[in-house]
Amino acid sequence: MRVGYVQTEPRFGEVESNLRRAETLMSEKEADLWVLPELFASGYQFISHTEVEELAESVPDGPTTQRLITVAQKQNCHIIAGIAEKKGGCVYNAAVLVGPAGLRACYRKIHLFAKEKQWFIPGNTPFPVVSIPITDSAEKSVVKVGIMICFDHLFPEAARTLAIHGAEIIAHPANLVIPGYARLTMRVRAMENGVFTITANRIGTEARTEKTLCFTGESQIVSPRGEVLACSANDIEESQVVEIDPVLAQDKTLTPENDLLADRRPEFYHH
Repeated sequence: MRVGYVQTEPRFGEVESNLRRAETLMSEKEADLWVLPELFASGYQFISHTEVEELAESVPDGPTTQRLITVAQKQNCHIIAGIAEKKGGCVYNAAVLVGPAGLRACYRKIHLFAKEKQWFIPGNTPFPVVSIPITDSAEKSVVKVGIMICFDHLFPEAARTLAIHGAEIIAHPANLVIPGYARLTMRVRAMENGVFTITANRIGTEARTEKTLCFTGESQIVSPRGEVLACSANDIEESQVVEIDPVLAQDKTLTPENDLLADRRPEFYHH
């Protein structure tokens, strides 16, 4: 199975050009599953509720989700991408999973970071795990993909919940601004849960307020043993694709006597 990420430098509010850039980068390589950054079409640093309302879109009928579905149909792939979702008078920092058949899932970010709390409502849907088809594998016909967004990476419960529900790949759209953290934590999340992780981060800066945000790039794909299979620099737009075997994520063995999930003792994990 081929999995990949797209690392872009979105321009705030320039939805059409941001979409075109992501589509161009996806067209340069073939993948069964693509992961795009958080809020990849709208940009990140909002300064008013009016802006948020204007750039947020409905799911699945909004233009960004529909465009992603068109790309998925054209390339016969699945895509996970971060968008601002408008629903019932609320706006969420969300991620959609689409494929040739249309929308498969929409996850609303549960752990909001910094100023996001000003603009978005915290997520109210569970961490999703979705089975998507694999067309080039003799051993498996589907792979289970889980979704979390950016700051979720610092909460081990997020990745563990996805793993418990069967995720073999964790997709992680992000707009990371704290250097170093996610490169380390997502390797740990992969190792402690025995899953593949795909972090799609953005690059560039946004200085629409007195605080300049510098996005850290360094998107990466990690194996269930913590090996970095692909990684980008912090200053380049690009797509990366690697071949993985999802079957490896079914082996939770650490030693002949230890299993990453079976050895859990949840009855002792609360007071």
